[in-house]
Amino acid sequence: MTELAEVEKQELLYRGKAKEMYTTNYPDILWVHYLDQVTALNGKRKVQMADKGKTNCAISTQLFTDLRNQGIENHFIKQIGPTDQLVQRVKIIPLETVIRNSASGSFVKRYQTEYLQEFAQPVIEFFYKNDALDDPFLNDDDALALELATREQISKIRQIALQVNQHLIKIFEKINVQLVDFKLEFGITNTGDVILADELSPDNCRLVDMQTKQSLDKDIFRQGLGDMVPVYEEILQRLLHSEEA
Repeated sequence: MTELAEVEKQELLYRGKAKEMYTTNYPDILWVHYLDQVTALNGKRKVQMADKGKTNCAISTQLFTDLRNQGIENHFIKQIGPTDQLVQRVKIIPLETVIRNSASGSFVKRYQTEYLQEFAQPVIEFFYKNDALDDPFLNDDDALALELATREQISKIRQIALQVNQHLIKIFEKINVQLVDFKLEFGITNTGDVILADELSPDNCRLVDMQTKQSLDKDIFRQGLGDMVPVYEEILQRLLHSEEA
């Protein structure tokens, strides 16, 4: 994108569990503010945690930039402060796309598998992005019947998701972290292209240390295992040191 003149934050467009989105003086650019807030149980449990916003903002900036350098387009434009980013405005497709490399979370509960059981190939799952319905699991035909996306868009989402997975696995392996699973969201640009959106952070990735198998993500909060922010900061520092190496 060409160099921008001063971007001004305007009206609050959306307040979610972890971020606020604002319009700007550019119609195709949104201002994202990361909150010092962590939620679980689809927002039913909510806690304020100092420095969580700036840590997630920095991690997301790093990962979106790395993916763009690998040719994967996404909505990230630039970071403009410790907790703030500019992103391309897109129409979010109401499908949460989960990519699983090993068994954990709801997969273990649903199928009674061993924790971290490795899969021969990545598993892609879709969930209907709808808080009132607790984001139910659905398949491609469900998504088509509900007119959440077209067949072509679903195919593109699957293609991009697998590319993202390949690159993130390599990024995290370099810092001695196993990428167990993660959630992606996608949006449609004003030219009709499907691109990666939302955020990339330990809030929507399940990560474990490759040696200790210690959780390095929001499971720390979900399971009451201690202070979550230092764990997020550990991920950020490993990523930054990896870039310097």
